[in-house]
Amino acid sequence: MDLLAQILLNGVLLGGLYAVMALGLALVWGVLNIVNLAHGAFIMLGAYLSWYLYTDAHINPFLGLPITAVLMFCLGYMLQRGVLNLVVRAPMFNTLLITFGIEVVLTYLAQMAFSADFRTINPPYAGNSVQWGPVVLPLARLGAFGVAIVLTVGMWLFLLHSWLGRAIRATAQNLVAARLYGVEPRHLYATTFGLGLALAGAAGGLYGTVSQINPYIGASLTAKSFAIAIIGGLDNPLGVIVGGLFLGIVEALTSLYIGPTYRDVASFGILVLVLIVRPGGLLGRTA
Repeated sequence: MDLLAQILLNGVLLGGLYAVMALGLALVWGVLNIVNLAHGAFIMLGAYLSWYLYTDAHINPFLGLPITAVLMFCLGYMLQRGVLNLVVRAPMFNTLLITFGIEVVLTYLAQMAFSADFRTINPPYAGNSVQWGPVVLPLARLGAFGVAIVLTVGMWLFLLHSWLGRAIRATAQNLVAARLYGVEPRHLYATTFGLGLALAGAAGGLYGTVSQINPYIGASLTAKSFAIAIIGGLDNPLGVIVGGLFLGIVEALTSLYIGPTYRDVASFGILVLVLIVRPGGLLGRTA
């Protein structure tokens, strides 16, 4: 029973990180109708930025997250205005090709800059943990979970209660009506893509504190984020939290009872099941 409790707790902690990883993808997909195949590569880039800030600038990885997020936001804003805005109304296949090309370029540049070696962000407290009843809470994972939940809930509140958040939601629901109310789509699209990359960069920094990073982790992280966004529901940030936590627990239980090599199979199975039973996602609209 103690082992099961520990596994479930590990799944919850992992699920919080999954949620913030998927939130940027869901935001960009829901507003811009762009399935960003480079999303995982941007998470990888954020992880390397946090690693660089920690190893060379000696900035605590959690304190360095705002720097990483701001840099990634600027990159996303310029990338959308300079590249993706050219195909924002094109068929989705065009955006898939462009974002796939960006993913290949980022992976190649990361390999040139950092080599293919695995790297980790290891602050002094990385190996510390606290005992909570029969389970152990690793401080790094607990901190990553807390920051991930704060970011996800903060984005949900931002979309609900700020003028910019309401403009983003209005544009996603009805572009013509949003224009009538004074929304300028090009700036809003670039801001949305920048926010998506800021979340991806923050997720990468958190990922680097709990797992190893290398230039090739992007594809698997994109697939994971895609699955979570679909499972939770694209139109509800809280659904992304539920989807991330749900998938984290499923993967943890799969590793315990079947084996860690079957975690991705379990994730794909859950995705297919949700698409069959509730295509809009667990907390998404069904019609």
